[in-house]
Amino acid sequence: MDENPVAVVEAAFRHYRSQDRDAALPLYADDFTFTSPQDDRIDRAAFFRRCFPTADRFTEQRLLRVTPAGDGLVFAYYEYEPATGGRYRNVEAITVREGLIREVQVFFGGSV
Repeated sequence: MDENPVAVVEAAFRHYRSQDRDAALPLYADDFTFTSPQDDRIDRAAFFRRCFPTADRFTEQRLLRVTPAGDGLVFAYYEYEPATGGRYRNVEAITVREGLIREVQVFFGGSV
């Protein structure tokens, strides 16, 4: 398994878009937490049940920048187009340690 935090984040986004749950699961730590304006520190099981299966809501999602910020923190800046139309950008602060995603904090952006 690749322990480079940027590579881990890029792989997680690829697996989400392709909905390859089996490939994605090993990237997430057992004590993983996910926070967004709609989710307050949900655990790994809740994330894979509620959030992971949502890729079909988007006609497109592409990473614009994946930037390491030190100590395993990576910022992922991405643009997406919901099936309902429009184009939006979000940022995720993702903590990766020992090759595993430990925490994701999502910050919703506005329309582009």
